[in-house]
Amino acid sequence: MVYQERNTWSQLIVTLVAMTVYIIVVLQAAGGGPLTDVLWWPIMLWTILGSIVGSILLSIVWGMIAGARDPDGVGVADLRDRDIAHLGSRVGQAFMVIAGLGVIALCALEASWFWIANTMFFGFALSALVGGIAQVIAYRRGLA
Repeated sequence: MVYQERNTWSQLIVTLVAMTVYIIVVLQAAGGGPLTDVLWWPIMLWTILGSIVGSILLSIVWGMIAGARDPDGVGVADLRDRDIAHLGSRVGQAFMVIAGLGVIALCALEASWFWIANTMFFGFALSALVGGIAQVIAYRRGLA
């Protein structure tokens, strides 16, 4: 597994864990009441920061393990890696656009801040997940 593919897997794993934890914590904070009453922004902020730190740490640890097994190929990237990264970015961007349109619609409807922020938040997460999945598929099946 090449360097960029390992990083993609790290980001996918951390994103899935972070989104699951976020949903559980928000639902517990709501305690059966309305979700809009939850003080959501600190939970969201900690989830974002935790995801960034977790992704970096997982990538470092995984890279050290891979480096012990194959010291010559640890950080090597080529044209194919760049093309796959571009593919993942393009696929992920589509979901960011959809989330952005959802946020605009929610603003027009004067929805609660909770729904507006969470639409964008999950748009970012979905973008990362779908873009990452597209990259993994491209690594496994090729770009053809």
